[in-house]
Amino acid sequence: MGMNVSRQVDLTENEFLQRFVGKNHVPAYDDDFWNNFLQYHISLPTNSQEQLSLDSRLETLCQSFISHNLLTGNFGSLVNVFLLKVSELLTLSDAESNVHIWHAFNALFIIRCLVKYMIETGSEYQLLQHFEALPVQPPDEGTDSSTGPSSADPNSTTIAIDARVVEETKAAVAKLVDGTKFETFLEALVNIIVVIPVKEFTYHLHLEAVNCMIILLSVSLFSQQAMEKSTIYRAIYRCQHANTLMSALLHFLSRMSQVPQTMFGFGTGGSFVFGIAESLWSILTFARKQPDILTAHDLPSAFREHYPLANQSLLLILILTNHHATKDNPYRVSLFGCCDSQDSPKDQPATFKIDFTALYNTLCRIVTIDQATLLLYLLLYRNQRFHKYVMAQQNLQQLVIPILQTLYNAPDSTSHHIYMSLIVLLILSEDDNFNKSVHLTMLKNVTWYTERSISEISLGGLLILVVIRTIQYNMLKMRDKYLHTNCLAALANMSGQFRQLHPYVAQRLVSLFETLAKKHARLDQQLKHPEANGGEADIAIPIGGPVTSEDMMQDLSVLEEVLRMVLEILNSCLSHQLVYCPNLVYTLLYKRNVFEAFRSHSAFQDIIQNIDMVVGFFSSRLQRVQDQRGELGVSEVLEVISKGASQWSSDRLRKFPDLKFKYVEEDAPEEFFIPYVWTLVCKAGCVHFSSETIKGVPTDIVC
Repeated sequence: MGMNVSRQVDLTENEFLQRFVGKNHVPAYDDDFWNNFLQYHISLPTNSQEQLSLDSRLETLCQSFISHNLLTGNFGSLVNVFLLKVSELLTLSDAESNVHIWHAFNALFIIRCLVKYMIETGSEYQLLQHFEALPVQPPDEGTDSSTGPSSADPNSTTIAIDARVVEETKAAVAKLVDGTKFETFLEALVNIIVVIPVKEFTYHLHLEAVNCMIILLSVSLFSQQAMEKSTIYRAIYRCQHANTLMSALLHFLSRMSQVPQTMFGFGTGGSFVFGIAESLWSILTFARKQPDILTAHDLPSAFREHYPLANQSLLLILILTNHHATKDNPYRVSLFGCCDSQDSPKDQPATFKIDFTALYNTLCRIVTIDQATLLLYLLLYRNQRFHKYVMAQQNLQQLVIPILQTLYNAPDSTSHHIYMSLIVLLILSEDDNFNKSVHLTMLKNVTWYTERSISEISLGGLLILVVIRTIQYNMLKMRDKYLHTNCLAALANMSGQFRQLHPYVAQRLVSLFETLAKKHARLDQQLKHPEANGGEADIAIPIGGPVTSEDMMQDLSVLEEVLRMVLEILNSCLSHQLVYCPNLVYTLLYKRNVFEAFRSHSAFQDIIQNIDMVVGFFSSRLQRVQDQRGELGVSEVLEVISKGASQWSSDRLRKFPDLKFKYVEEDAPEEFFIPYVWTLVCKAGCVHFSSETIKGVPTDIVC
């Protein structure tokens, strides 16, 4: 399987597992059995191969469990043992609780494995049946049973019943499925997360509780019913502790505690500090590498492997907040209503308090991870207090530069991640102070930007370069109209504050228009003379048929919208910041011919007149100086432009409305975000699912 398992033991030969999944009822008060059964050590599977190995080794046992549990009620006994362990944990001291935590973790891990199997192979109703199932008492002596009860050991609890009793039992179990036992179990999970403090020896118990909640919520992956009808979802979404649960999960993320090298005080192969013998039913120990830092080249894997509690808590936050996005969702309200622990809000009460500084710093560290970008988006867009806090930061480059790196490395990211990164930039660009500050923040030696070596550039200049590159990448690869729109909206919001643009930035801005203009000319020619091009269109060919003239007309219309926006961005800069952008004026003078074909075009001529007026003004000044001095060098041309700019009046230009774009989430956000979130859970989480039976989410999810 591509991994090193320390001991390949056949789990089906283990007597305790056999008894648990067999025909015998094991009561919750059988301490001897449960203490032996729960005395094992496992290193959790963290990737799909390890999960597949574990699932395959448990398959036969799980099938036996499904066959017998409705009659034995052993799952209910295990849940009761787990509930008892958790209730005792809440009253024990650290010194007393180690063994309880170890046993509670092991019980919860077995519960999680069984719940996962039942969700993937059955229905939610069947799962709840197993939660509520009670043991069937064997027939009284003398009853005519198929196994001859008169000869049975009076101390045995072996189920010996006929088919009629089985059917009656199943009917009785069906009446009991009201979710009561499940809700008690759910409350215990919440108690682990929100009440028990996270320490080195409790870390894995917290992680398992979070994982178990993710497994329970994964019922939406394997069911086509609306989640409003789901008993599990109803129980989770009417939880009275949404604020404390959301607060705990966000704290797990912001603190980003590294996974301990040992579990419960013992190593993966050593003896227990408790003086307890090693596992009685095999140990699964997967080999692990132990780097202790987040590495930039493989940040998602490092985050998942070395900060699993933070990773899983982040994914659980996203699941809880994005389901029922348009309905009453206490987790959504909680996340969007929290405030900084340093604040005392007067406008309206906060749902909970958290250290925004710690949360912000953590997000800056991991924002290149898909799920971190999504959480940042939710907080910036929906939590006004967090948005205000971020916009007041003096070190915004720590947040913006990693986002730009994500966009720069677009081929390595999903289209959703690129899209959300752009939306975050768009939301930031809605703030004028942000647009001013990015041009005052100077960066030196941006080594990851390899298009051209630039020794020094402003953050704003770098932002412009990367967004332009994203537009060009989209034109070639993705061809997404909305992505174009969001890129240009961010640039448009910033354009009135463009300052001290680097010469290369000015060149790229004008070159963007030039590239689009050439594309426009080719497409226009193809429409006018399709036979001259052999029918080959300069647009994406739709699946299932040739390109039609309607397709080409639609593409031309989109292209003209984009061209218009680029012209408006140039005009906005010239109208508001001309004196501070001599390099842009220089580039416009040098490239004046690219606007020639659009001067008579009805969609562009009004705004081209402004650009022509600026170009004409500086051309005449340069001509006069050139007549006096002869040929001018670049520095001399820039000197003339700077002097001319001080005498220029923007009143000469035709007035256009200020460019202000605001991001607004579309209706029915669940249609986009729920498949996106579950894709992230499957690809980036520590819990792995069987993709073969997924049916409740679009098929782009690959586990």
